[in-house]
Amino acid sequence: MNTAVEHGDDTQPHCSGNDKDRRKTKACSRDTRLDHLLQTVVTEVKLYAFDQISQIKRLTNIGIALSAEKNINRLLEKIVNETRNMSGADAGRLCIVNPDEKILRFEILQNDTVDTRMGGTSGVPVDLPPVPLQRDGAPNHANALSYVALAGQIVNISDVSNSDVFEFPDLLMHEAAMGYRPKSMLVMPMKNHENEIIGVLQLFNATDPDTGGVISFSDDYVDLIASLTSQAAVALTNAQLIQELKDLFYSFIKSIATAIDAKSPYTGGHIRRVVDLSLMLAHQINATGEGPFADLSFNEDEIEELHLAAWMHDVGKITTPEHVVDKRTRLETIFDRIQLIETRFDLIRSSIRLKHLRKKMALLETARASGAELTLLDKQLDDELNVLQEERAFVARCNLPSEFMNPDKVARLEEIARKTYETEGKWHPYLTPDEVGNLSIPKGTITHTERHIIESHAEMTLNILKALPFPKKYANVPEFASSHHERLDGTGYPRALSDDQLPVQVRILAIADVFEALTAKDRPYKAPMKLSNAIKILKIMMKDRHIDPDLLQLFVESNLPKAYAERELSQEQIDED
Repeated sequence: MNTAVEHGDDTQPHCSGNDKDRRKTKACSRDTRLDHLLQTVVTEVKLYAFDQISQIKRLTNIGIALSAEKNINRLLEKIVNETRNMSGADAGRLCIVNPDEKILRFEILQNDTVDTRMGGTSGVPVDLPPVPLQRDGAPNHANALSYVALAGQIVNISDVSNSDVFEFPDLLMHEAAMGYRPKSMLVMPMKNHENEIIGVLQLFNATDPDTGGVISFSDDYVDLIASLTSQAAVALTNAQLIQELKDLFYSFIKSIATAIDAKSPYTGGHIRRVVDLSLMLAHQINATGEGPFADLSFNEDEIEELHLAAWMHDVGKITTPEHVVDKRTRLETIFDRIQLIETRFDLIRSSIRLKHLRKKMALLETARASGAELTLLDKQLDDELNVLQEERAFVARCNLPSEFMNPDKVARLEEIARKTYETEGKWHPYLTPDEVGNLSIPKGTITHTERHIIESHAEMTLNILKALPFPKKYANVPEFASSHHERLDGTGYPRALSDDQLPVQVRILAIADVFEALTAKDRPYKAPMKLSNAIKILKIMMKDRHIDPDLLQLFVESNLPKAYAERELSQEQIDED
């Protein structure tokens, strides 16, 4: 027995010089080759399985990422990016089907060779014309994109310049203008969960990872891309549905805002302008790298939350009576009650004249009437009528919002109100207590009761919005929208919140609401205010701790008032502070 066997060393075959040993050596060599071949096959199978698992994992991860993306522009870019990465394509396009117009509209264009990005979040519009799905009333099968959109079939072409199936003049002309030569091309339909074709993906020039040369799109990658495109189509459909619901919601709240503004011809556009001002200030905070807002930045959801709150900040006014919202004079309700007072004074005038005539007739019946007595009687009538006319004019002036009612004017008004006149044996005051109360308003047209009615719109806004099932990321919309009349000193409404209870979004809305009201040029009851005057009033409110001083400083120093004024106000209102 040889030494290797004795010591249990069978790792190497022992080959002696005799025939028997040579046969053993040959058998051992054959077994070694078989073992090596088997190991090679196992390794290749393992590598293939590992590659397939990696592809599946990658496909799964991409699908999850696509499903999580709700922004349509970013989603479209991800679809093109991922399919290009998977296939090695150096360029790609994505079109969306527009069934109403019967066209394919280009949304994304990417080309690494000429370093081009169009559409999506690039900010550069795609300069390609849409592809018609029909020509002369017949399906457009001549173009590869429209063919895929109509037939739902995959098109895989090794060399577009040698293809005699489809026409590519526009494609070749456009890419040649950029200095790019498309060769291999893959066109893939995007089908949603209902098997409807909603878009078309087009990839160019698959690249050999070893040589860098352009190759055809392999069938293995075509299958993977088809699977990925199917997931992408479902994700895109979901994103479109979410966007459509969002658009519907915004259209709904904008229609409500328009209806609220339309309740008064003097507040049209107020809500839209408050929205614009609020977003201008929020974006300025994001752009600020120093000062009290250096560490504050609103993310996309927070901007959207503020956007919604601004649109809905006056939704409670839908319950406010129009005659209160639009009270142009002190006596106005459904109509201006000065008309009743004027009619009443006409009646009093007639009553005075009738009383005079009766006195005159009684004097004449005595046959003792002298000319002097009759003249005196007529003079008394003229004096009384003149006083009545002057009182009537004074009451009319008191009805105007521009008339400041100081204590002397109120006292005279009350003196007039105490006078009485007789009709049908009953005595009535010149003015009713309610009329006196309205006419005695020191400034403006609103009584304390009406002021409470108007202020209740903020609380109603809170009640209305709390009843809506806002998503968690927009949960603060009711609080933000309903608190724009709160003040830092705690004297605001509806809940008299204090400084530490007012988030910055509420403070933004407060400044936007006041500034818009001050500068609005469509209020017939006041002259358009110049920018300098509006800012002075804002600074007074800041000193009184009604609005946020840091926000106001940022608002003014960022020149936002002038930027807003150039869009919304008349040239006469724009002046230097």
